[in-house]
Amino acid sequence: MKKGINEKAKKIKLLLLDVDGVLTDGSIVLDNDGNEYKRFHVRDGHGIKMLQKAGIPVGIITGRKSRVVEIRAKELGIQDVHQKIFKKSLVFEKMMEKYKCSEENVAFMGDDVVDQELIKRAGLTAAPADAEEEIKKHADIITVRRGGRGAVREFTDLILKFSGLWEKVSGESLG
Repeated sequence: MKKGINEKAKKIKLLLLDVDGVLTDGSIVLDNDGNEYKRFHVRDGHGIKMLQKAGIPVGIITGRKSRVVEIRAKELGIQDVHQKIFKKSLVFEKMMEKYKCSEENVAFMGDDVVDQELIKRAGLTAAPADAEEEIKKHADIITVRRGGRGAVREFTDLILKFSGLWEKVSGESLG
């Protein structure tokens, strides 16, 4: 973990996440009929809900398009779902405009080279333990957990604790 994480966390007003390799383990399972399956970790979802409860919106920016992602995002109340995005910085800029924040107010978690620009730009960044080395080299935080195995929860907990919002949401029922 790099220096100044607690100061960076206090400025966060928006969390943006990649999907494959971050919210999932990166596996894509297809059946004989072409149906796609992904596994999401329930604790990652709970971390997202706690962040939302604390007033920090969460958005998704992913290079693939998947109905499964739409379904999971809806379950979690994530309204900003951007799929099949190859130039993630364009969505990043639109999201900053929408939420009236600057780069220092955005947290981002990614795992692969398509996430490199945002890992370098966002105010607080994280990479799962099994992310590509190039991404880990630039991330503020490298989680102990792997993508799809609680890495997002680790990051959301850190944001909530360092920003002083943990007590506000940790004991409440999130429905």
